[in-house]
Amino acid sequence: MEAKKTVYFETLGCKLNFSETATMGQLLAEQGIEAVPDGGTPDVCVINTCSVTELADKKGRQHIRSLHKRYPEALIVVTGCYAQLKGDEIAQLPGVDIVLGQDQKGEIAQYVTRWFGDRNSVESITPTRDIRRFVPSCECGSRTRYWLKVQDGCDYYCSYCTIPMARGRSRSGSIESIVAQAQDVASKGGKEIVITGVNIGDFGKNTGERFIDLIRAFDQIEGIERYRISSIEPDLLTDEIIEFCAQSRAFMPHFHIPLQCGNNEVLRLMRRHYDRELFAEKVHRCQELMPDCFIGVDVMVGSRGETPECFEDSYNFLDSLSLQHLHVFPYSERPGTMALRIPYVVSQRDKQARAQRMIELSDRKQREFIERYLGTVRPVLMEAPHGDAPMHGFTDNYIRVNVPHRPELVNTVVNVRLDSIAGPDLTVDATIV
Repeated sequence: MEAKKTVYFETLGCKLNFSETATMGQLLAEQGIEAVPDGGTPDVCVINTCSVTELADKKGRQHIRSLHKRYPEALIVVTGCYAQLKGDEIAQLPGVDIVLGQDQKGEIAQYVTRWFGDRNSVESITPTRDIRRFVPSCECGSRTRYWLKVQDGCDYYCSYCTIPMARGRSRSGSIESIVAQAQDVASKGGKEIVITGVNIGDFGKNTGERFIDLIRAFDQIEGIERYRISSIEPDLLTDEIIEFCAQSRAFMPHFHIPLQCGNNEVLRLMRRHYDRELFAEKVHRCQELMPDCFIGVDVMVGSRGETPECFEDSYNFLDSLSLQHLHVFPYSERPGTMALRIPYVVSQRDKQARAQRMIELSDRKQREFIERYLGTVRPVLMEAPHGDAPMHGFTDNYIRVNVPHRPELVNTVVNVRLDSIAGPDLTVDATIV
């Protein structure tokens, strides 16, 4: 009797990739190919890649080479954004047997099973312009929190970005099908769902439905106690959505809103769909209706066209707003993007210096936010501990806390008093009350 085959996954990039990796794992398990046990040697290695920056491509190649060196006899499957954009390049790397584009992720089990039959290498990538299918996915990152994909692709074509080329046009599942997935999470005991996608505010373009109607349906599902919206563009974060979240049963006072730059001239060069005045209006509206709201922001520094004056203007704008966290990253040149036509180029040294200033601004703002809540009591969904380590979880407004080891509290919402900031990572030591 042939031994069961095993698979090892490496996932690079965004939470959406992690969600899709979980689904690929389920599809392979249905064919008897299960996760390799700790210390085991896998028969299959799957690498779900990212391509948001040049560094992401480099990391993808490094991971592929490393896995081939560690497991020279294993079948190596590469998929994800890097595979979609540069499949021919990946197929030439030593050890790579199967390269799958975004449209083929849902068929990974068939490709792997076929390879074990004929041992023929495969490169299967649907041209991005022809991708129409929505492949559902859901991942449990812990015993409490699930990442549920509701949308894929993007129609925005910002000047610096390759995501539309890597992910295809905007498309979604139906509200009915996605609600069924959320109900399945509830039936498994999941308490929190993070709603993910590439441009989730654009949900429903292919189904004639709306994101506001999806989140209204989510709020009715019994058993799910918390929802978080992973990221939503400011021009798609409507007052209707903000007002609903403010009065809903289960949506947390927590938003992540991409800005990219706080200077209007740079936003224009980026071909973003808003100006900074609209962004500020959305932030103020969230905080007006949800005074405890945590707002995270994507900020790119050193993009083409960002002169020193533009950067200072962006920095001062961000400093003027009541924001809680900045996700900061330096601009990276991407082949085929319109940004390459912009003549003003920022040096790598200046990019790093600007990124450091923004990170310091983020740390200051997050610390000030947390200090407002020291001594107060907030609800926390407790996550599974690692061994005998302290428990941790997040408050409703996304402050990470540590509490003494109480494993019986895993996957329950408990009230804690926030006592003190524990260290440079800005977690908070707390006491269960």
